[in-house]
Amino acid sequence: MTAGKYVGDKRFYSNVCHLAIPSMLQQLLSSAMGMVDTMMVSAIGMVSPVGVASQVGHVCTCISFGVMEGTGIYASQFYGADDRKNLQRTFGMSIILSLLVGFVFYGLIALRCVPVIRFYVKDPEVIKYAKIYLDLVKYSFPLNTCALAFNYFYRCIHKTNVSMWISTTSMATNAIVNYILIYGKLGFAPMGVAGAAWGTIASQVVALGLYYGYSVISKAAFIGSPKVMFDISREFFNKVMIRTYPTILNETLFGFGTSLYVKAYALLGTEVTDSYYVANTITNMFFSVCNGLSVSGSMLLGAELGKGDVEKAITESRWFLYLGLMLAAITGTIVVTAAVPLVSLFGLNNPDAITMSTAIVRVSAFRIALRMIVVVIFSSLRAGGDSRMLMVLDCGIVWFVGIPLIYGMIALLHMTNFPLIYFLAQFELVARIIIGMRRFTSNRWAVNLTSEIATQG
Repeated sequence: MTAGKYVGDKRFYSNVCHLAIPSMLQQLLSSAMGMVDTMMVSAIGMVSPVGVASQVGHVCTCISFGVMEGTGIYASQFYGADDRKNLQRTFGMSIILSLLVGFVFYGLIALRCVPVIRFYVKDPEVIKYAKIYLDLVKYSFPLNTCALAFNYFYRCIHKTNVSMWISTTSMATNAIVNYILIYGKLGFAPMGVAGAAWGTIASQVVALGLYYGYSVISKAAFIGSPKVMFDISREFFNKVMIRTYPTILNETLFGFGTSLYVKAYALLGTEVTDSYYVANTITNMFFSVCNGLSVSGSMLLGAELGKGDVEKAITESRWFLYLGLMLAAITGTIVVTAAVPLVSLFGLNNPDAITMSTAIVRVSAFRIALRMIVVVIFSSLRAGGDSRMLMVLDCGIVWFVGIPLIYGMIALLHMTNFPLIYFLAQFELVARIIIGMRRFTSNRWAVNLTSEIATQG
């Protein structure tokens, strides 16, 4: 292993920091706000109702992210090729598709709220409060999917700092409104779980308003006149959708599949799901490092491929792999060390819940380390539009490895030691690395896609 092959130059690390640090901070601040939210609902005993209800939003976001992944493949390369018209048309497509996803989920909850909740959990008390939350939060779905489009396209044009500040502002809005409405401050009556829902709605209104206003005022590269943005020919639509259909299908199956993990965990009781949501909230803070690495990898490699410099993209992908290994070791060590003090922040009273939450956080250190390698593989494949292989590695592993493994342990073997179950479940990440590395090292993902689409008028 030669240093030149795996260790980048100063320019490379400078570019990575420019893109990764704002994304990391955005995710870190978002997770910190999420931790505050969880602490608030934990104080009123509503961790499981909000957590179960949030699975619907999780699936909605995953599908919308599939839209962004597909259209973002072209957006990054159009940006690298300095093709503004097609970049703007791609954004117009993403807005249309994102709003469609948001309104579909709004309709699903408006018509079938209780059956959807009952799919995940049978506890009448959890169902009751989850319904109160979802009946309100459904209005945020179209706002959230549309804001995600702006967020992703700012990444594509290498302006992750914009997303960082807007996301920070919206998350702060969520925390403030939650505090006021959940506990009844500033003259408001205590609203409990309904207050948490209003906080989510308020944060999405603020996020979308700021994204739209700033993009218009600053004349963002992906913003054009409606005549340009929505001048989407059938040929353009079909060519972009060739690589977008697989990402949408992938994220749909992945989002629903991972939500089934929560359904399986619920079979072990509310104490387990409470501990899982607390531990998951903590470890999401550390996933910010994975997120920053993923964003910088996809954007930098996509831009190089868009310029036609395939060899440079391949070289930089190796540099990202070595960087991922280093970050995996550092982050994993920090998570193991900080597990106890972080869990203590939630004020859990049940000693068993404290012990279980701490054990899950420590297992998550192993999960984060593995995930760091996975995001390097995925960001490289995503940059070159290798959608079908991403689908195999993402939802294929979830459905053919993750779900059978978890349900086999819980439903067939009747295992009840949740930290052990959670540890063994990480085999799905090992499977992704083993299969994904073969594709990564083959370099078959390194493709310039801009030549596939001729610029319209």
